Amino acid sequence: METLIAASVRADKPKKKLLDQVRDVMRLKHYSLRTERTYCEWIERFIRFHRMRHPAEMAEAEVGEFLTDLARNGNVSASTQNQALSALLFLYREVLKQEIGWLQQVQRAKKPARLPVVLSRDEVHKIFAHLHGTTRLMAGLLYGSGLRLMECTRLRVKDVDFAYARITVRDAKGGRDRVTMLPLNLAAPLQRQLEKARAQHEQDMADGFGEVWLPDALARKYPSAAREWVWQFVFPSSRISVDPRTQKKRRHHVDESALQQAVKKAVRASGVNKTASCHTFRHSFATHLLENSYDIRTVQELLGHKDVSTTMIYTHVLNKPGIGVKSPLDQAVG
Repeated sequence: METLIAASVRADKPKKKLLDQVRDVMRLKHYSLRTERTYCEWIERFIRFHRMRHPAEMAEAEVGEFLTDLARNGNVSASTQNQALSALLFLYREVLKQEIGWLQQVQRAKKPARLPVVLSRDEVHKIFAHLHGTTRLMAGLLYGSGLRLMECTRLRVKDVDFAYARITVRDAKGGRDRVTMLPLNLAAPLQRQLEKARAQHEQDMADGFGEVWLPDALARKYPSAAREWVWQFVFPSSRISVDPRTQKKRRHHVDESALQQAVKKAVRASGVNKTASCHTFRHSFATHLLENSYDIRTVQELLGHKDVSTTMIYTHVLNKPGIGVKSPLDQAVG
């Protein structure tokens, strides 16, 4: 595939294949491995859609045709179409150094206005009754601290502050750091989890491993930091794995699918008739704080929302069912 889409070569020095160029630029800009893979997949689909033409030979019209086909024939969601657009904009602007104009002819996938699924406190307790061990602790952080799924799995030892009962979330959505609370009734189980993780780290060190992945700039500036305890993940993986970028053997954080599957099973076992997922705990965290009369700006900061309008969506279930309006049937006499 990539040999067919390689860029034109110079006589003195051959250019890298296109997807290799994309990977190089993304790594230079510190994009995550997940984003790198996703963007490369979209770029490859774009090239295949246009029968292996090189993107440098195409422009707005071809990009628009591809995105329209996704919406019309692929029946993709608005977020999926926007993801494909972001990948192609990155390709043209950052790799090919070409500016893409306004895509007026693109048929955009419609993004329906959806309200988040929110659990009642009783429903949360019912689900938690079917979670145990590490997955229960992680779910507790999603609901008790408002963490996103990947923020929880990527949590490092240094970012848990027991003295001030707070958690610092690093490089969250939008690249911003934020501080949220550490629930007091999670302090003891979290301490036990850290003791278990530390024993595993010490064993890894004895076995000649013990390194953890660090962002590139930190890894270069502090070459020994990757083996230090404070940089280790709070929820480490059960096995050593090979870093696909550097080929180094490291212990990464636990795979998020383990918690997703555990929550899915717990929801089914609890009898809660809602399409709840890991992210539902975060929705419930925000809604329950607002129900407890906390200021919406405070909730915004805890969630890490850039705009308060994003947080406002949780006001739809405040205090009373039926958006605070009493049904005339409930007022009927007899």
